[in-house]
Formats: sequence, C-alpha cells, structure tokens
Amino acid sequence: MPDRGNIAKGCCVPQRARTFSAKTYFVDQAAADITRPKTVPIPGTRKVILGTRSPRILNDGEELRAGGRISAFEITETTITNRSFDAFVSATGYVTEAERFGWSFVFWSDVSKSIGISQGIDGVEWWRRIDGANWKDVNGPGSHEFAWHADHPVTQVSWIDAKAYAGWIGGRLPTEAEWELAARGGLGDVPYPWGTKEPDDEEYFPCNIWQGKFPHNNRCKDGYNTTAPALSFKPNGYGLYNVVGNVWEWTSDRYKIKSLKKVARKRAESMKGYRVAKGGSFLCHRSYCWRYRIPARSGNSPDTSTTNMGFRVVFDVMEESIKTVV
Repeated sequence: MPDRGNIAKGCCVPQRARTFSAKTYFVDQAAADITRPKTVPIPGTRKVILGTRSPRILNDGEELRAGGRISAFEITETTITNRSFDAFVSATGYVTEAERFGWSFVFWSDVSKSIGISQGIDGVEWWRRIDGANWKDVNGPGSHEFAWHADHPVTQVSWIDAKAYAGWIGGRLPTEAEWELAARGGLGDVPYPWGTKEPDDEEYFPCNIWQGKFPHNNRCKDGYNTTAPALSFKPNGYGLYNVVGNVWEWTSDRYKIKSLKKVARKRAESMKGYRVAKGGSFLCHRSYCWRYRIPARSGNSPDTSTTNMGFRVVFDVMEESIKTVV
C-alpha cells in the first residue's frame, strides 16, 4: 500500500526557469573508441516491469504501468565520470549549460565560506544559486572538484549536456523503462537493486544517501558527505554500480503522469517539458525524498544542473548478440 505520509511533493532538486535545445554532436569514432566507458549487457524482455505494485509516493507516477518490449542493449556500468566528460569537452570544446548561464545550484552546506551571502531557492532553501558553479568547480569558484575527483560522477550537467555527451560517444540516454530494467539487475518488482531490505541511518548502508535529519545534519555513516566514486558500493545483478543514491540519472523520457486525479494532473502540467530523472542521490532521505527506489521518479527542466545530477549512456546492440528473456 502507498505510504500516506509520502504524498508527491517537489524533490530535493530545484529547476531553472527556461529551456534550450540540445546541440547535436557527431561521433568521432577514434575518440569514442578511446574514451568509451565500460558497459554491461542487458538482456531484452518481451514485457518490462515499469513502476511497482507497491507505490510509496502518491500521485508521482510510480504505480505499475504498461511496459512494452525492450530490445537488448548495453549500458555504462557507472554514471559518466569527470574524467570521461573531460575527454568530451577537450575533444569538442563543448560548453555546458551551467557555464553558459554563469551560475548553478549548490547545496547550502557545500557553499564556500569565502562566497559569503548566497541566494536561496524558494521552497527548497537548502539550494543556493552560486555564480561560477559548473562541472569543474562543482561548488563554485575555487572548489576545483574535478582535479580531486576524476573518478566521481560528473555533476552540474543538464539533460542537454548529457544528451550531447551521449551523442558524441555514439550512444544515447536510456528510456525510463530501460533504466528500470537495468537497475533491477534481473530481480522482479523490488524497490532496490539488491532486493527489498531498507537502508537506514544506523546499520545498513548499501548505497550513498543521507543519514540524519535532512537538510541540517548528514551523519555520513555510509562514508560520504557528497558523491562517492562512480565505481563504489556493491553492484547489482547485472554489474551496475550506484544505481540508486549518489547522483540522479537523466533519462530520455519526458515527465508524464497518467492519472485522472486533479492533484496529479496539476503537478504534471506544472512540469510540462521536463525530463525524467531516476535513482535519487546522496541528498535523499526517507523523511523527505524517498526516491532512491527503482520505481520512484522525479522530473526536471532540461537545462537544470545541480551537484547531485548525473547520467549513464546506453548503446544499442544486435538483438541476436544478447539473449531476450521472457
């Protein structure tokens, strides 16, 4: 049964006010061969599980929905790292949305004291608008996150940025159905990549999420205050790391909610043009954003970037090369 205390509400990420069109990058095969991250094969299925029979957040679209046939594909075993994204930028001269805007969103406790007063975001005041924050200076000027965390997920990348990278390397962003199929690792209708056991604040830490009282005190009992290395924690049954927690992952799908309820329709209308993000992040906690579950979902404007949003890349394969399961 749905948890009545978890009614759909804005998640722990803010949104920009306007969107732009993604620029197409043609594949440089020589560069792609060198920089293509490691992938894992995902078998196709005639009927994918999309959503769950046991939704936890009402009016969020995570209820069980009709899922069609999915062809076999490959997906990066981790989210794209700073090192991989740097190869893309170096080869193409790409400029991210955050760099174009000149600012991005940073979590309040990560803002440098040297910045002084920062502008909070209405409704999600723990997010601050910080000039000069981007994928290299994740928390603002002088933070130099890239230099120290080359193997961490690239963040401060918008859906537009993610799509550009994926196209350059010869892939694409996963659909929501493909993401859920890969995330379950061969398991059925389960909330987590490892099964049904719930993470907590005291003893069980299978992923990088918040422990403590959000947004004031993160006890970091899983070992991380912000992102963990992309290749960390135990992989799921297909060999994917950090499918839930760590960073949100962009998908190719538009955010939609199929519901006759007025509150759901109103929510969907307010998010028209948004793209689906999956998996939750290091800022998620059951008390506020219980979306580090496989069927859970969020949506954001395609030009939004934050310190807790990243992505994986999918590659199409010949159907005969990977078995399709029933």
